[in-house]
Amino acid sequence: MTRHDTKLIEAAEGKVAAAEAKMISVPKKDAVKKLKKATEQDRSNNKAKANKLNMEAKEETSAPNIQRKQRAVEKLKKAMEQDKSNQKEKAYKLYMEALEDAGVYLFYEKDPEIKKKNWQKFVNHYKRATFIRESQYVEESYLSHKAEVGLGLADSSLKLSDVKLSDVGGLDACKKLLEEAAIVPIEFPHFFTGNRKPWRAILLYGPPGTGKTHLANAIATDSHSAFFSVSASNIVSKWMGEGEKQVSNLFRSARDEAPSIIFIDEIDSLCGPRGNDNEHEASRRIKTEFLVHMQAVSNDVTNVLVLAATNTPNHLDEAMRRRFEKRIYVPLPTPEAREQIFKWHIGKTPHNLSPEDFRDLASKTDGFSGSDISICVKDALYQPIRATLDAKFFRENSKGMWVPCEHTHPKAERITIERLKAKVGASKIQPPPNTKADFDNVLKKQKPTVSKAGIEECEKFNKQFGNDG
Repeated sequence: MTRHDTKLIEAAEGKVAAAEAKMISVPKKDAVKKLKKATEQDRSNNKAKANKLNMEAKEETSAPNIQRKQRAVEKLKKAMEQDKSNQKEKAYKLYMEALEDAGVYLFYEKDPEIKKKNWQKFVNHYKRATFIRESQYVEESYLSHKAEVGLGLADSSLKLSDVKLSDVGGLDACKKLLEEAAIVPIEFPHFFTGNRKPWRAILLYGPPGTGKTHLANAIATDSHSAFFSVSASNIVSKWMGEGEKQVSNLFRSARDEAPSIIFIDEIDSLCGPRGNDNEHEASRRIKTEFLVHMQAVSNDVTNVLVLAATNTPNHLDEAMRRRFEKRIYVPLPTPEAREQIFKWHIGKTPHNLSPEDFRDLASKTDGFSGSDISICVKDALYQPIRATLDAKFFRENSKGMWVPCEHTHPKAERITIERLKAKVGASKIQPPPNTKADFDNVLKKQKPTVSKAGIEECEKFNKQFGNDG
C-alpha cells in the first residue's frame, strides 16, 4: 500500500466519522437520553426498567439503517453514471452525498463480515471521489460550499469512544480534575449556582506517549459526551477563509450536541506564537478565531468542555495559554502505573506471568512512556507466534490442539508447521502462552523514546505555568 493510499484511507475514516455526526439528530439525542436513564436505573438496581430503556434506544437508532443503505446505493449508481458521462462535478457531489449515508450505515451495522465487505467498497468509492477532486474537475464554488456547510462535522471526528478512565493507568490527579470538569456539571447541575462555574478549558501537556489523548477519549466515554477530535490537518485549508469557518462550525456543532468535548490534539501546531516572521496570514486568522471562541466557551452556560494536548507547551501562543483555566502536567507513568499499563495491554491474551513478574517489568521500564510500554507488549505478544512458525517439534495437548515443544518431550513429533497445517488444519495449531522471558527479550532491545530534554522542557513549563490539579 502506498503512502498516498494510506492517506486516502485515513481520509475515508474521517468521512465515516463525519457521517456519524449526522446520526446525532433528534432521534439519536432521544436515544442517548434513554441510554443515560437506563444507566441510572441500572445503578438503582431497577434491571427491568434499564433493559426496557436500552431496547427502546436500540430500536430508535437501528430502524432507519436499511433506508440509509438503499439511499447510498441509489446515489452511488447515479454517481457512477455521471462519472462515465464525464459529468465530474455532478459525480463528485453524488459520491459525497452517498458516502455520508454509507458512513452512518456502517456505523450501525453489527455484522462484522458485512461491515468489512462494505467498508472496502466505501474506501474504493472515496478514492474515486478524491481523485475527481484532486484532478480539479470540481469547481472551487462547490468546494467552498462544502467547506461552509460541512465542517466541524465533515472533517472533525464526532464519536463516542469505548475507552474508560478506569482503563487509564495512574494519572489520578488528572482523572479527578477531568471528572470535576466533565461529569459533575452533568450529573449535578444544581451544584453550579451563583458565581460557581465548572472548568471549561483544560490543557494537558507532557512528554509524547503519556496518555493525553487516551484521557480525552476516556472522559468523553464516562461523561456520555459527544467527542469532537480535531488537529491541524482538519482545520488548515488552502481555500481562503475556510479555516476560520471550520473553527466556527466546530464550536457551533459542539454547542448543538452538548454535553460535548472538543479535543484539540497538538494544539501548538495550530496556535503557536503570533508575530513570527514566517507566520502565514491564514494561520494568524485561525488563531484569532480560536481565541474568540475559547473566550466565549468560558462564559457559556452550555456543557462544552475544551481539552487540548501538546508535547511542547512552550510553543503555545501566550494568549491561548491564558484561555486554559487549568494546565495539567501529564508525566511519565510511575512504577505502579506502568504495572497497570502492562496488565491492560496484555488483557486476555494467554500468559503465565505472576504478580511478581509484572512488578519486575515495571521496575525495568523506568523512563518508558505508556506508548513505549504498548509497543513493548505488542512485540512480546508476537513472540509465541514467531516461536510457533519456527518450531521443528510439536505435540498434541489434552484439548486436541497442536503446540510447539522441545524435542525431549515424550509426545514430541518432528514436523514443520507447513506439514502440520496440511495434516491437521491451521485451526488446530496454537501458539503457547506468553512467558516472562518474552518480555525480557524485547526489553533487551527496546529503549525509551522520550528524551531528557523533552522532559526538562515540560517540567520547566510546569513550574512556571502549571496547576497541581
